[in-house]
Amino acid sequence: MSQETIAMSSAERERLVVMRRVESGELLLKEAAWQMGVSLRQAIRIKQRFLKNGAEGLVHQARGMPSHRKKSAEFKREVLAVYRERYKDFGPTLAVEKMREHEKIDVKKETLRRWLISEGLWVCGAKERVHRTKRKRREMFGEMLQIDGSDHAWFEERGPKSTMMVLIDDATGKVALHMDEEETTVAALMALQKWLKKHGVPVSLYADRRTVYFTETFVHEPDRRDDPAVFTAFMRSAHRLNITMIPAYSPEAKGRVERMNSTLQDRLVKEFRLRKINTIEAANAMLDDFSDELNNRFSRPPARPTDAHRLAPKTRQEWERCLCIEELRVVQRDNTVSFQSERWQILQQADAPQPGARVAFRRLLTGETYWVWKEARLQVKALGSSRR
Repeated sequence: MSQETIAMSSAERERLVVMRRVESGELLLKEAAWQMGVSLRQAIRIKQRFLKNGAEGLVHQARGMPSHRKKSAEFKREVLAVYRERYKDFGPTLAVEKMREHEKIDVKKETLRRWLISEGLWVCGAKERVHRTKRKRREMFGEMLQIDGSDHAWFEERGPKSTMMVLIDDATGKVALHMDEEETTVAALMALQKWLKKHGVPVSLYADRRTVYFTETFVHEPDRRDDPAVFTAFMRSAHRLNITMIPAYSPEAKGRVERMNSTLQDRLVKEFRLRKINTIEAANAMLDDFSDELNNRFSRPPARPTDAHRLAPKTRQEWERCLCIEELRVVQRDNTVSFQSERWQILQQADAPQPGARVAFRRLLTGETYWVWKEARLQVKALGSSRR
């Protein structure tokens, strides 16, 4: 004789045991109601269904029926078709956001996740975990920023490989972004300039021990860290802004900016693809709006409401002095100075530097160059190559 199998939940199996004890006289119905956590009236109804249909009467009546909220097969096919066409390498969360934004398709991320898994379009798996000690966030906005350059194929095969300069506040997770060809001093200063103009001057900067940010002498000889002779060009700008530079000794030490790099390499690459952005210039034109949106959605309030930023430079002269690449050179006896195989004649002028004085060759972020003495531009004449 065949025996029918009934699918029951654990709660329904417990009710079956209780009802059998009621049927045998071991329990009163009010005691059974207490054990099942229902009212006496509900217990009466449960008993009636059990006496009429046996164990099957205890199974939830909606078992096996489609949910009233279930999406239609046609809607599912439409969503999966859009995903395959435009978002095939997007995660469910990001795909849902972009479908809602571009196609006006409203679907829950967990629904899409189930559909993608069932179609073999998304694979779930647990990442290997490495035990690390978590560093406590700084408490105030602007107390410390992390800076890093992320080399990546940001435009995929449509454009050149480039570098995203990322600044992130340690307390809040707010970011500023700037793209350039490589991680250079100018690229790092451009990103810092964006932050200064929007938020002010931070207290400190946490960065790689790369030559852009630190010299070997500064890193390995702590007693010389106040000596401008061991500063990089970026450090000299930071010093003029009174920003403390802190070297990171491992990628894990600056985990916040590394995680942001990973997020951007996923989200931003796809954003560029959707907007058909293929050049560094076009990318920089939209990065401020993108970072604002990112900050509005994902940043968090600081532990302390005090803003640690100081006032940014006000005048053009102050901006030029603080954000530039500057090299010192000695004035020769014939009142000439040389830099990178080029020579300039210092013209006769009021308060001109004397031979032996150290003057500065300054390159601005715009590419403009000039010679400076006592924070005033020198009148000079280019003489050409110094090798002749």
